Amino acid sequence: QVQLVESGGGLVQAGGSLRLSCAASGFAFSSYAMAWFRQAPGKEREFVVAISAYGSRTYYEDSVKGRFTISRDYAKKTVYLQMNSLKAEDTAVYYCAADLNSSPSLRVGVGAYDYWGQGTQVTVSS
Repeated sequence: QVQLVESGGGLVQAGGSLRLSCAASGFAFSSYAMAWFRQAPGKEREFVVAISAYGSRTYYEDSVKGRFTISRDYAKKTVYLQMNSLKAEDTAVYYCAADLNSSPSLRVGVGAYDYWGQGTQVTVSS
């Protein structure tokens, strides 16, 4: 079955960096777009960034542009989220998601993604 397992979250001071990982299994990893979402306490889950199946296209939410970088390693079937210059407002549970619908465009809606990981907590202290 499809599994997405996130890791790499933790507590970091404002201005610091973290790298999140999402290990995928149970589907053809190289064939589908992947994304990261986040959910802060009391707020709805929101889109952060997506990457196309072949890694040639990415799309970032405005508030993370220039600070976050998504990448994928096909040999390891893993998606990464490098987060630099972290801010207190980046504090949230971060979720990895897979879009198994072979959409030609990168999608930002929660409902567009078929599978989700369990999430990893990122806390940025100010």
